[in-house]
Amino acid sequence: PTIGIKKTEPVHKINDLLALHPSCGPLAELHKEGQLSIIQNVGYPNPNHSHFRSTEIWESASDAHQNAYTGWLGRYFDNDCDGKGKTADPSGIHASNVVPQTFLSDQPHNIFGVTGGGGGNRKPRQAAAGKKPPASNEVELLEDLTATALSADDTDPHDNAHYLQHTLMDALLTESRVQQIINRYQPLAEYPRTGIGQSLRRIAALIAHGIETRVYYATQGGYDTHANQLNNQARLLHELSEAMAAFQKDLRLHQLDDQVLTMTFSEFGRRPSENSTGGTDHGTAAPLFVMGAKIQNPLVGSAPSLDVEKNRDLAFSTDFRQVYATVLQRWLQTDPKKILFNKTFAELDFLR
Repeated sequence: PTIGIKKTEPVHKINDLLALHPSCGPLAELHKEGQLSIIQNVGYPNPNHSHFRSTEIWESASDAHQNAYTGWLGRYFDNDCDGKGKTADPSGIHASNVVPQTFLSDQPHNIFGVTGGGGGNRKPRQAAAGKKPPASNEVELLEDLTATALSADDTDPHDNAHYLQHTLMDALLTESRVQQIINRYQPLAEYPRTGIGQSLRRIAALIAHGIETRVYYATQGGYDTHANQLNNQARLLHELSEAMAAFQKDLRLHQLDDQVLTMTFSEFGRRPSENSTGGTDHGTAAPLFVMGAKIQNPLVGSAPSLDVEKNRDLAFSTDFRQVYATVLQRWLQTDPKKILFNKTFAELDFLR
């Protein structure tokens, strides 16, 4: 009654029944240009309404009743990234504070996190007279730990301290190299000064430099709109739309857009009924976006039926693992069954 988009509002029409939110102008342009596919009504059987559990299901690609520690991309690393390549570049890089479950694997892989402002933001270290100043960020902490490890003259090359020493040195070298790349990067598109915008700018810098990382992961929070959804959702969708459009433009102008596929996902959508506080509650199915130069079909799957009782969920029509299977087979060029617990999921036609 109050947060629904009115017919008189300037939505971005897709067809006679579907449109993008008024805040999604940049994504609408990408859709018109054939660089964005909208996959409709994506979910999974027996949906869970818990943020944590549903996130685990999406990131592990498991069934709702199955508990899996590894992530679907972590299993991809296990199967296709054996660490014997010509470089020591990370298999996966995440622009978040913690390693996403998506990257967790059975075998060790070089996984790296890029957070903060992308380098150049160190604070001066201060200390009392005659004492070493404390570490003020991750780089300086690594430097201190590495120096401590190197000071041990009697380190056994086979013990844990020796392993820690080399692990810390590798991390320090990667951190230093990554920050230099990000600091020196000259984007060819203007990125918004938002969290998701700056995360994608940092990722673009690493891609343009030629780092041989297979997968990058960035996050945007805030969509748990139980209250005051109208303005919050408009702001969030605008930030997402601007950031994704800037990222794709930057890649295109660097002539790299045919080498990168961008996919969104969330743990669940929202219920279609408005609640008593001007918001919506945890739902099930939702659309997701796939962006790139190799998009084949701009609209995939069937739209959800809105003929549902108040405070009831949508019935999904596309299993999220169909999306994963398509990306694994057609983009990452690996056998999806090896990654998706030896199960077969019908591929979709959003990639050529």
